[in-house]
Parts: sequence; structure tokens; C-alpha cells
Amino acid sequence: MMNKTTTALIKAALVEDLGNGDITSEAFIPEELQSQARIITRKKAVAAGLSVAREVFNQIDPTLQVTLLTTEGATLEPGAPLLEIEGATRSLLSAERVALNFLGRLMGIATLTQSYVDAVAGTGVTILDTRKMTPGWRLLEKEAVKLGGGKNHRIGLFDAVLIKDNHLAALGTEQKNMLPKKIQELRLKHPALKIEIEADTLEQVAFFLAIKDVNVVLLDNMSLKEMRQAVALKNQMAPTVRLEASGGITLENIRAVAETGVDEISLGALTHSALWADLSLEIK
Repeated sequence: MMNKTTTALIKAALVEDLGNGDITSEAFIPEELQSQARIITRKKAVAAGLSVAREVFNQIDPTLQVTLLTTEGATLEPGAPLLEIEGATRSLLSAERVALNFLGRLMGIATLTQSYVDAVAGTGVTILDTRKMTPGWRLLEKEAVKLGGGKNHRIGLFDAVLIKDNHLAALGTEQKNMLPKKIQELRLKHPALKIEIEADTLEQVAFFLAIKDVNVVLLDNMSLKEMRQAVALKNQMAPTVRLEASGGITLENIRAVAETGVDEISLGALTHSALWADLSLEIK
């Protein structure tokens, strides 16, 4: 999870929080005071962002001793410890909030993702994220999705092809004539990339399934009946093409969506609607 981007992000977060210094700790905590603390979860949660939190403490004070007490992706019960930190109390307190912010956000995503994955257990459906990510946090949040049992749809605009409704609208009335040729040219230019296209109607589904080199058809905001019909079309016309459902999917209806026979379900909610994990740093 650690890379140059994440290291820089942590540095920026610490600068943002500390400014000219931790006035409260410097005023009330003796410079020589040493402490030991643990970060615990107050509610059941999936561990994510442990290495990020450790880097926060290390950037504040390299002499702090940080011990991981669990593993990334582990499901934790209420009261379970994540990290133990030992060293200068001032440093520990100065790093506390930023470390908890990273952990809370990333564990919230991992925990929510696990809920969706559990909801479709046994159906064979893959739970995917989207590009609805916090700017600058994308790689961290996508890693949290994986720790919760989901998979990444694509990192950005550069590593997969997704022809959406706005692309089709921009092509205008000529889209039906232009699409097969453009997709063929795209495949020749990018032979290894996944090519996906968004469909709003069953008529579009049938048209897109007939285009060679399309790997995935995205079923956007379709009813359960329409999804089942799309699955039947796929099985008849192009069994190797995968169908992805998206739009209007919640924990309450995701099982029914999965049981239509689609292969994948993508959810922006994994990131934009995840509640932060309830965590606490406690000095012993």
C-alpha cells in the first residue's frame, strides 16, 4: 500500500494538521515523557491502512516503535487492537488524529465492501469498485476494496476502455455505423486492454454483443427483468462476454441482482458511501 504517492499524501496531511506545531502537547506534555498506546476498533471492522498509519507515526518521529497487532484484511471484533505505539508522548499525540483519519476511512471502505461481498456469497458474482474515489486517495481506497474482498474495476482512464453513454451521445446518429470499426481499431492499438461498453436498453445490449472484441457489456440502471433478458441474450449470442450490472444497487437488492445471472456488479457506494470505522487511540 505504500508508495511515493502515499508517502507524499501522508506528508501533506501532517503539514495540514500540524501547521507550526502541536501547541497543546508542547504546552502540557513534558518533552522527556514516554508512553505506550494502542489503536483499537470499537466495532466489528476489516483491517486496512495499517502500513499507512505506521508511516504517519514514523514521519512524525522515526524513533517511535510501531508494532502491527493484526494483518491487513483481517476481520476484527469490537475491542480488537490494530497497532501498538511506544515512544515520545508528544510525538504519539501529534500523529494520533492523522493516523486515525487514514485508518478510519480505509477500514470503512473495506468493511462496507465485505458486507456487499457477503451479500452475494455463493452466486459467483464479482463485486467491483468504480472511479468514484477521493482525489489523491485512489490507490489507497482501491486497495481497501480488495482487502474487503472486492476487485478493482480499473485504476483510471489509462488501463481499460469503458465506452459510456456520453461517448455514444457524442458520436450522434452515426454511432451504429462507427462503433464496430472504432472498436476494431482500438483492439489493434491496445490488444491487451479490456474493452467495455455501457448499455441503457436491451436493444443496445444485443447490438453491442454482436460487436467483435467487446469484453464486457455494462447494464446501466436496468430492472431485474431486463437484466435476466440481457443474460439470456448474452448466453445466446456471446457466451464469453461478461455482463456487469450497475446503478441503483443497494445491500437490500444486491442479492436479487446477483441472482439474475450477471457476472459482475460495480458500486460507487463502496467508496462514496462508506462510513468511517469507529477507532480509538488509548494511552496505557
